Amino acid sequence: MTDHLDATDRAVINALQGGFPVSERPFAEAAAPLGLTEQQLIDRIADLRARGVLTRFGPLFKPEALGGEAVLCAMTVPADRFDAVAEQVNAWPEVAHNYARDHTLNMWFVVAADSPRRCREVCAEISELTGLTVLPMPKLHEFHLDLRLTA
Repeated sequence: MTDHLDATDRAVINALQGGFPVSERPFAEAAAPLGLTEQQLIDRIADLRARGVLTRFGPLFKPEALGGEAVLCAMTVPADRFDAVAEQVNAWPEVAHNYARDHTLNMWFVVAADSPRRCREVCAEISELTGLTVLPMPKLHEFHLDLRLTA
């Protein structure tokens, strides 16, 4: 996929992984060091999203800092039901990501909600709807990694 990125696309991706300005004109501020205008940066990000190079562009919040919770969950989903179950799971607004894995626990997803109680409710609702067991794995310790991917 990175074969279709020009030098400016690569510069945008690499520059914006380390943070984004909080200011009155954040796109203008982020665009300046890249030699772009505010609108050019907005258009580049929109294009990268439209092409599927970026699947998401937005802030990451720590739900716990806001009184909520994020829980990693796993399920064992029969192969013939995988796509249908993924669609059901992804219908919850509290489901942040969903990953297929080559393992007995072959579906992993994150539930992020405004309260620990709501996280438990979402897991129970998904289990009830799908007829499959949801295994919630709450965070015991948080580790901070500065992962930067270069394009």
